[in-house]
Amino acid sequence: MDIFDRIAENRGPLGQHSDAEGYFIFPKLSGELSNRMQFNGKEVIMWSVNNYLGLANHPDVRKADTEATEKYGLAYPMGSRMMSGDTSLHYELEKELAEFEQMEAAVLVNFGYMGIMSAIDCLLSRRDVVVYDRGCHACIVDGVRMHSGHRFVFQHNDMESLEKQLIAATKVANDQGGGILVISEGVFGMRGDQGKLKEIVALKSKYNFRFMVDDAHGFGTLGKTGMGAGEEQGVQQDIDVYFATFAKSMGAVGAFLAGNKNVVEYLKYNMRSQIFAKSLMSPLVAGNLVRLKMLRTMPELKDNLWRNVRALQKGLKESGFDIGVTNSCVTPVYMKGSVEEAKNMVYDLRENYGIFCSIVVYPVIPKGMILLRLIPTATHTQQDIDDTIKAFQGMLAKLNSKQYETQAVV
Repeated sequence: MDIFDRIAENRGPLGQHSDAEGYFIFPKLSGELSNRMQFNGKEVIMWSVNNYLGLANHPDVRKADTEATEKYGLAYPMGSRMMSGDTSLHYELEKELAEFEQMEAAVLVNFGYMGIMSAIDCLLSRRDVVVYDRGCHACIVDGVRMHSGHRFVFQHNDMESLEKQLIAATKVANDQGGGILVISEGVFGMRGDQGKLKEIVALKSKYNFRFMVDDAHGFGTLGKTGMGAGEEQGVQQDIDVYFATFAKSMGAVGAFLAGNKNVVEYLKYNMRSQIFAKSLMSPLVAGNLVRLKMLRTMPELKDNLWRNVRALQKGLKESGFDIGVTNSCVTPVYMKGSVEEAKNMVYDLRENYGIFCSIVVYPVIPKGMILLRLIPTATHTQQDIDDTIKAFQGMLAKLNSKQYETQAVV
């Protein structure tokens, strides 16, 4: 069979909805990155941009980005860091990140997705065993799939399940002369619940393993200083490999890994996605230095974020919405309904209520379920929150009265 014939017959779980491109999938937004943007010719309250601290369009950040681009251009430096693309800016940012995360060292990676994939691949030999949370992001799942050795998955945030897998993993690792890497997330991006880092760390006294944490949504938003989920749960020093991206709290491009100096150096010299890829552009590095400084010295950014998080989540719960067990900024809203109802609901929200948020349906979540995910930021206002709660109340009434079964209430 020609592989293109297979593709023509099966567009994939998301590709089957390609008729909705430009609206439900690959929506085209315009305007300034902020709490309100333009969609389909109308202003909408934006709950679908990972700009937690409002830095993406902050005047000081825009100024720093512009000045760095004028100074370096978008091509500098050329080549991979190992060959010709290293600069003192890269080292400065790594030093600042390591200090902020209270780790011995840090290494930059160009993109979060390929960075953590490559790090997992780099850390594990075929004799090693990896154990990971079922709820982990696709980048971790893809990294684990690259591993040629044994892999075990435990039920989401289920410590009993994790122990069972650790017992099996320990036997395999001992038989093969390998080690064990456990992977969880600081915050799970769909559910919004924090990984049980403290409980996982406690298992180190019973089992021999190293612990990697993907803290994309926790970095900059959790902990007293914004260090992340490790600081929030008091176990930062027990995380062996810490990963975070700049795409969430800093509103930028790039990511980093931090930990023991020897481990970080090993990653730096062996991550294929980095040693064979062009270096992170200098304007991005310079801009991220400014963003990190603001994150560290302007606590009001995180205070504003959490004021909005608490107000939004409180308002949703008081209105009878199920937001699950989130204990982070990520705010999921769970409802029951078909894919068709979900589409009509989201169309109504966007066109008639001026609310833009992400929609998740089967096969990402079980059939008959609808998940709307809202991402509060420091730039949202109380008016945004009030308008959104009112819109959701109206939407829920229409869903319960079956109006979305046949129309989008135009």
